[in-house]
Amino acid sequence: MENIAFIQFDEKKIRLQIIQSRNGRYRILEEVENRQDITNEIVKDCLFSPKTKSDILKILNIYRYTIETFKVEKMIAVASNIIVKARNYRGFLDEIYTNTGMNFIITNDDDIVKNVYLSCMTKIDASKGYIIDIESFNTYILKFNRRNVVEYNAIPYGFSNLSSANLKFEDMVSTIKKDLKKASLVKNYEEDIIIGCGSTFIDIARIAKKLIRYPIDIDNNYYLSNISVNKVLEFVKTLDSQKISKIKGIGPNGAQNIFGGLAIVTALYETLKTEGIVISTADSLEGVILSNLVGSANEKYSDLLQNSLDSLYEFKKEGLSINSQVYEMAILLFKQLKVVHKLPRMYVKPLKIASYMYDCGKFINFKDNTKHAYYAILNSNISGASQKDILLASFACSCQNLDNFNLPEIMKYKEILSDEDVDAIRKLGVLVNLAVNLNASRKNIINDIVCDILGDSIIMKTVVSSDPSFEIMQSMKVANDFKKTFKKSLQII
Repeated sequence: MENIAFIQFDEKKIRLQIIQSRNGRYRILEEVENRQDITNEIVKDCLFSPKTKSDILKILNIYRYTIETFKVEKMIAVASNIIVKARNYRGFLDEIYTNTGMNFIITNDDDIVKNVYLSCMTKIDASKGYIIDIESFNTYILKFNRRNVVEYNAIPYGFSNLSSANLKFEDMVSTIKKDLKKASLVKNYEEDIIIGCGSTFIDIARIAKKLIRYPIDIDNNYYLSNISVNKVLEFVKTLDSQKISKIKGIGPNGAQNIFGGLAIVTALYETLKTEGIVISTADSLEGVILSNLVGSANEKYSDLLQNSLDSLYEFKKEGLSINSQVYEMAILLFKQLKVVHKLPRMYVKPLKIASYMYDCGKFINFKDNTKHAYYAILNSNISGASQKDILLASFACSCQNLDNFNLPEIMKYKEILSDEDVDAIRKLGVLVNLAVNLNASRKNIINDIVCDILGDSIIMKTVVSSDPSFEIMQSMKVANDFKKTFKKSLQII
């Protein structure tokens, strides 16, 4: 296990992220970000002014103190290639190294594309399609297939330089369209999934969700439709930047660049004639982190959901962890009791999440931990599952105790959840609870189960490696909930 510091220096900000790495996985220990806009003086004067250099050094020296506090073993620093426009950038980088020990690596377009792609593939489960990343000064269009970037185009407009171009919105859209039509990936576009990355897509999606009162507060994997983009455009046209900045999750920087970003997004939708884009919270710094961790990326991508769950538990698991055993038992019960629960296969992902994270509420409060599982799962940044899957899993995990079944709370999501989903929540909750208790001793005693369904009763025969008395005793405590839910008596032998 080691602590690593990553410093990102771009045209708008200086960000520090300290992570803890183990077995090719990581968790964030600290993140600090300070706004430092260098675009005007670099673009206009082609120099770092003495004041800007002093301000940046001050921030980096403070970061250095934080890095020492966390006893970091390794430090990786990356800088946007916009800094090379400054004639004195080499001397300034030497000055930074002398004062802080930070040796900045300048990233180019190839690096940005690689890093955004790496990050995106840990967020969205897709084997092929397109990724569009809107940055400050460029928009990148990537085509990927079989987990590789096939080709990419860089459009020389981003949310920042377009917003400051003093053009009418319609003229901004027209300008972008001209360059988009020249791009080879746009000329040869084949209808497929499009993934949108960057703060612009996230900001537009957040406003869109507020306009339609979308009840799930998750950015990743949100489907941003063409209709929603038009609604956002009509809405923000009625507001000034100060009012836009007060929208939750947008802030002053997002408000300042919203029209430039909207112009790019509008031009993309109209040129590609797409009905919607899937939002990803991927960013280039996460790609830098992933490329510096030990572990096979292809192995991680083979099952994105499993990788996401394993990453969540890498730093929480203990010697007697049985999360994977509970999941395997829950899936076995799902298969054995298919005739009884009558749930289609679409509920396997929610069951996987709920059963693997059966104990996540304990990290908040051991008492009534199943109740806390609801918001623990909903806010865990799980990848490889739809927002609906995550929502179902959060309710199902809390319903390990059926007293936690809260219909008024569930009905807040009536636009997303069907009557079948509401019924499934109870059933999945009971299956998770049963799977947990069939592993009560944490010794993986029960290797298999066979269910005999006889009229109004079910006899569950266990295949064991040693005495299962404790498992059976604990599991029979679920029998009442099982009967309420499935209308059948349960006997375990």
